[in-house]
Amino acid sequence: MASKGKPSPRSAVKPLSDARVAELAKRHHLVDPMRDLPTGPGRRINQPEIDAQNPKGTRRLLKGVDVVFHASCRTYAWGLDNIPESGPFITAASHVTMFDVFVPMASLFHMGRRPRYMAKAEMAKWPLIGKWFRIVGMQPVQRHSGKAKQIEETSIGILTSGRPLTVWPEGTVTRDPQKWVMSIKEGAAYIALEASRRLGRQVPLFCAATWGAASINHWWPWPRKNVVMCYDHQLDYSDLLEGMEHWGDEPPAEAVETLKWRMFVRLNELLEEIRGEEFPKEGYWDYRTMGRKPITATED
Repeated sequence: MASKGKPSPRSAVKPLSDARVAELAKRHHLVDPMRDLPTGPGRRINQPEIDAQNPKGTRRLLKGVDVVFHASCRTYAWGLDNIPESGPFITAASHVTMFDVFVPMASLFHMGRRPRYMAKAEMAKWPLIGKWFRIVGMQPVQRHSGKAKQIEETSIGILTSGRPLTVWPEGTVTRDPQKWVMSIKEGAAYIALEASRRLGRQVPLFCAATWGAASINHWWPWPRKNVVMCYDHQLDYSDLLEGMEHWGDEPPAEAVETLKWRMFVRLNELLEEIRGEEFPKEGYWDYRTMGRKPITATED
């Protein structure tokens, strides 16, 4: 039976140490994702995409995000060269805090892409910033509305039109007391498979894991904390697309489930590397039961 418990307060989360960042820097080329073209000037930006998504409003929001992050933390990233310069792709990001959602968003913007992104509808109602969110490509998600198919169709349409899409597969901030990626929903996997079927090729899918923001006290963030993101290499699921022309109305449930767990496992592997810690041996945090469940052989 799953163990019960409540998430720990943010103050219980230890900051990501300078020593850990130094260890990561030995293995990876860390860059500041909160500035334009962080991987170097050789990057080809997608100007038509930038021009199509309210460039003035986007630039203002991006500038505000940069100022806040530079004031409250030291942000690092590796793997940003994996971001395609053109065409559709999916970013599946971890969701430890409301603050860290800006890291993959700003990174993609600074790398010259303009993804649309799925976010809970309540964010669109936030004072001031909610309006900016809508301007720069937010797709409001009415949670618990019974409109999952409509949301999936909108997301698939974004990809088949040639635009990138960012999703947070957990659907909300993790409830894991130790701040690992908890059980994720089927939507992201379904969208990837169905969009690939309609385009006739595998839509690139990338996992992006961020760690460090959970230790930031936003009333008094000093001294600045370390925040690190890995934008991973492409997650392969070509085997799940075999025979896709014979699927019928939608992707097989088994393929959706398999891809869902591949994302879950990879996101937590990335968090293991950034944190320098092992995923809990007791299992993953299940949102429905609010307790830990062992990972079965079919899920591994």
